[in-house]
Amino acid sequence: MRLLFLRVLAIVSWVAGALSHRANHVAHRRHAVESVTLARARRLEAHRNITIHIGLKQQHLDGIEETLMSVSHPDSPMYGQHWSPAKVAKHFAPSDATVSAVESWLIKAGFHPDQLRLSRSKGWISIRTSVPDIGFLLKMECDVHTHSPGHERISCESSLVPEEVREHVDLIRVTHVHKDAPLLKYSNHTQSKTPSFSKPLPDGIVVHGVPSLANCDKFTTPQCLRQLYSIDIKPEVPQRNSFAVVEFTPQAYLGSDLDLFFSHFSTSQEKKRPVLVSIDGGVVQQQNQSSTYDGEGDLDLEYAMALIDPTPVTLLQTGDLVQGGGFDNWLDAVDGSFCTFEGGDDPNQDGVYPDTQPGGFDHPESCGIIAPPKVVTVSYDQDEFTATVAYAMRQCYEYAKLGLMGTTILYSSGDYGVAGNGGACLQDKSRCRPINVGKGGRFNPSFPATCPYITAVGATQINPNSTVYEPESACEQFAHSGGGFSNIFPMPFYQEAAVKGYLKNHPPPYTAEQYNNSGMVRAYPDLSANGANIVVARNGNLSFTYGTSASVQVIGAIMTLINDARLARGKGTVGFINPLIYLPAYSSAFHDITTGSNQGCGTPGFTAAKGWDPVTGVGTPNTTVLLDMLLRLP
Repeated sequence: MRLLFLRVLAIVSWVAGALSHRANHVAHRRHAVESVTLARARRLEAHRNITIHIGLKQQHLDGIEETLMSVSHPDSPMYGQHWSPAKVAKHFAPSDATVSAVESWLIKAGFHPDQLRLSRSKGWISIRTSVPDIGFLLKMECDVHTHSPGHERISCESSLVPEEVREHVDLIRVTHVHKDAPLLKYSNHTQSKTPSFSKPLPDGIVVHGVPSLANCDKFTTPQCLRQLYSIDIKPEVPQRNSFAVVEFTPQAYLGSDLDLFFSHFSTSQEKKRPVLVSIDGGVVQQQNQSSTYDGEGDLDLEYAMALIDPTPVTLLQTGDLVQGGGFDNWLDAVDGSFCTFEGGDDPNQDGVYPDTQPGGFDHPESCGIIAPPKVVTVSYDQDEFTATVAYAMRQCYEYAKLGLMGTTILYSSGDYGVAGNGGACLQDKSRCRPINVGKGGRFNPSFPATCPYITAVGATQINPNSTVYEPESACEQFAHSGGGFSNIFPMPFYQEAAVKGYLKNHPPPYTAEQYNNSGMVRAYPDLSANGANIVVARNGNLSFTYGTSASVQVIGAIMTLINDARLARGKGTVGFINPLIYLPAYSSAFHDITTGSNQGCGTPGFTAAKGWDPVTGVGTPNTTVLLDMLLRLP
């Protein structure tokens, strides 16, 4: 009874405080655009218990671009002097004043200090509370949404915080329902896999033992790619190097498919496998075997491994079989400072661990379990509109931190041109709601490709009846290179001249109704590689595939080989490459792609042009020239 009295007294005090301060509460959480892909089922029941994670404002984020450029721009005297993880964590940790301000607010609102949990990185304060309490504290309402038949999730919108603490709060997440009041979770694959379109090899084409490069316009193999991009680097210190490929469970690979591929194109690698790092219960599942489950993993690993042999490839297998994982999950694993108390990842985007569901990974989240690899490739994306601004920005800052540590982060730019996954576009004017595929609408950019601190990779093709010795064009066979302009991120200074030059010299024939034409936002992709007629081994057969999933592995392999050459000479890794590739002095290291487009949303999309363009970026790499230039750097 005494506990009940104290609880009532605390709530009364809280209500009084909330009412007295209601006038100075300000909106905090919002989506870049609102999704209509989920159906609201009901208001979240009042008896349920939830956890609130309050992301504290980190220090020095306003200068993160300048800090990253200091170690990434080749003209900087500090080029290549990458930071240690400890230095990065300390530099960006929230100030003591921020921690104190938020704790004081919560205690005044009625929480006991023992209820507040500060993460070890000082980045988050977490509170276990109830649905009514979240309404009092944040003026927030939570709903249950239907993701698919039998699967639900909670969504809490329109949070408010007092004006005096607004500057100290970065974002707010309502992450999970506790064991005593379970809510059925859904499979957290909200990041849509960059789809790779495929078809069987035509009858009569024998791939094994092809003696020449004459048929590369019909099927692209590792040999074609080596010739296209002058990839002729023999690894010297493979064990000192690292290249990681991210996959999200249940996506996996089949060892027999790797062996089939290697038997044709890299015989020394038969029976070799990637080095598995299991993140949050990630497994190379074998229960489901089809192109839906094995296609992405087979493609990514076959090309990543074949192009850098004998350098080992690490597989960052992310998420358990029950709920899977998202981008934050693999970031948690490579940088412990990104982790939050008891999960803290966005349940609308990521897997939240421990996972207490039957068969789930019921252990602490994988936090800082592996040092950041030197190169990481991700063949997955989500439509930018599906992310809240706070979620997208906080994740993007983490990519900048990894760049500070010397890691090159590469994401595919998408396969639907200016449209989003599945060809979906946004409603005119509102810029916020997806419409039916094929009816046109506003262009739908991709995330994380629009983050200015990653390198976005588009796709090219060898034109029909052309050879590897002739210029490529933008990919227009089945897949169209993703590219365009962000609705969230401002333009980074490293691409200002290139993008403004494109808009001036090749103005797109579209208005602000169709894309963000302000000329002040992040544009993508940054560069490209072949993504057409890619030969892969899938489910025991050789077939064709298309898309930027292949392209990003090619660029990842090239950067890994360049890192090897630098490491062998006592130099550091290249790290964040965008400031370098946009410099006119480095233009000779890229094949400029000037033909093709990335159609979508009922339009031809943007067109490739001389110099940078929002279809193929600065072009495709000439590895020999790029290697020579990067070996000259300290």
